[in-house]
Amino acid sequence: MQKLHVIKIGGNVIDNSENLHRFLKDFTALEGYKILIHGGGKVATLVSESMGVEAHMVDGRRITDIDTLRIVTMVYAGLINKNVVAQLQHYGTNAIGLTGADGDFIRAKKRPVKTIDYGFVGDISDNSINPENISKLLEAGFTPVFCALTHDGEGQLLNTNADTIASALAVALSKLYETTLVYCFEKKGVLHDINDDDSLIRDINPERYDQLKADKIIHSGMLPKMDNAFTAIACGVRAVIIGHSDDLGQLKGGHSFGTRLSN
Repeated sequence: MQKLHVIKIGGNVIDNSENLHRFLKDFTALEGYKILIHGGGKVATLVSESMGVEAHMVDGRRITDIDTLRIVTMVYAGLINKNVVAQLQHYGTNAIGLTGADGDFIRAKKRPVKTIDYGFVGDISDNSINPENISKLLEAGFTPVFCALTHDGEGQLLNTNADTIASALAVALSKLYETTLVYCFEKKGVLHDINDDDSLIRDINPERYDQLKADKIIHSGMLPKMDNAFTAIACGVRAVIIGHSDDLGQLKGGHSFGTRLSN
């Protein structure tokens, strides 16, 4: 079975051109099939402000009204995605920039209104991903670069969490490839002490995860990312790696970096 890396980069990489170039060099050097997923970083907020569109947040989450959707479509699918693709071409990766609407690769459902109306936000289900069509791109020698936009099949684009897209892609493609999911962000991985970069926890299995939660070492915003990671592993993903974008190059040659989650 061919190996596949599904790699998601955070805003800290997108927002820093030096970090981005270093990351894309390492990404290009990574052998085998690979897929990149990115969000928007601070660029969408800056463009919104320049166009006089006020960002609306509830409990730390952006409300995607129609004006915001237009801006994130321009920024995510246009400015950021095409810049990443152009740089990857420069480094030697034959990348192709995509939303979930392209090739009908990723469908989502508009989040239902309960206590809060999040607007044009898409939620992913078990059958949202079209792995066979994505596989055709990989087999043809292309490297897909997905931004955080999906569609509902009825002509509507939807803003969708990039972490969730990455996890769903990894799970769906694990039926066809030996898949590793990689989350690159600004920390070296899961830390015993959030203020000490040298307190890295290198390996976590489900039993140790339960203990780390009980000891309050893993808590708050890290919990959803970890829960999604172990759900992906339970659904067929070989392993999940959480680590700093600067360390991606260590994956070359089969080495690991950051924190590795597995059964």
